[in-house]
Amino acid sequence: MDKKQVAAAIDSTNLKANASEADIIKLCAEVHVYGFRGICINLGRLQFAGGQLLGKKIAVVVDFPLGAGGIAAKMNQTIIAVSNGADEIDPVINLGAFRDKRPGVIKYEISAINKILPAKVIIETGYWNDREIAELAKLVADSGAMAVKTSTGMGPPVSLDDKARHVEIMKKAAPGLLVKAAGDIKTLTDAVKMINAGADIIGTSSGAAMMTEAN
Repeated sequence: MDKKQVAAAIDSTNLKANASEADIIKLCAEVHVYGFRGICINLGRLQFAGGQLLGKKIAVVVDFPLGAGGIAAKMNQTIIAVSNGADEIDPVINLGAFRDKRPGVIKYEISAINKILPAKVIIETGYWNDREIAELAKLVADSGAMAVKTSTGMGPPVSLDDKARHVEIMKKAAPGLLVKAAGDIKTLTDAVKMINAGADIIGTSSGAAMMTEAN
């Protein structure tokens, strides 16, 4: 697979709590150098990043990383995001609601915020079995979101083989939905593995290293 194809799928990511302005400048510069799809950052760095990045997607995480803030947190953060120039959001589902067998809560929250900004919805696959992953992918699709995303990178560890299988499950369960693979995708080989499994978007903090590796 051509490295340009991989680059075009990458949401170059920095979600570190201590990310500095210099880190964000570097992140944005790499998007232009390597032709990445865009960036994914914390909400607090959105205004600063907007001045550094033109013509590429800016996504911010919402109710991250726990997804437990409820509709008020998700709505407030999404409104701030759209007001400050975000193109997309990566919200975490209400994980507890799914355990409580209350899918309507998840659908309500995601539907509401997706009306404001296109959502790539994180379901944190490490918590769920294959049947539950498929159920969640369908639920995200029914909520009108643009994509379903594997993980925050901060939840239960998932091997690359299992992550690729999760991508396949989500793609099969909701074929009209984009799939974003994220979490411990560190090398070009890792990214290609996810794309071959069906991922449309790759979330990684190692994009520049991948492109250097590809050379």
